[in-house]
Amino acid sequence: MDQYRIGNEKLIRVLDAASARLRGLLEKQGRPQGALRVAVIGGGCSGLQYKMDLVDGPANRDIIVESNRVRVVVDPKSALFVSGSELDFSDDLQKGGFKVTNPNAVAHCSCGESFSA
Repeated sequence: MDQYRIGNEKLIRVLDAASARLRGLLEKQGRPQGALRVAVIGGGCSGLQYKMDLVDGPANRDIIVESNRVRVVVDPKSALFVSGSELDFSDDLQKGGFKVTNPNAVAHCSCGESFSA
């Protein structure tokens, strides 16, 4: 059985728009108990970028956070970078989608997709 830790909103907090959108996506996929995986990977114009996927639940060593009636899973390495972040969603045509607002990021690129910490 996978071992994972329970985190709290100090790691990542899900805002209303992101919660509603995420619940809708999971329902559509037939996995209402699923979660959003938020990972930080190398790349992007500022050195680090977010990668998000819908998953069934936490994998080994993940940290799971329940916030605003949805679940978010983060691996331990990514948790160092996302700590204190907020997850929002925008319908904007240009910059729509899930967005992470990260207080640890010291530099953001103009596209808003990557950052450095």
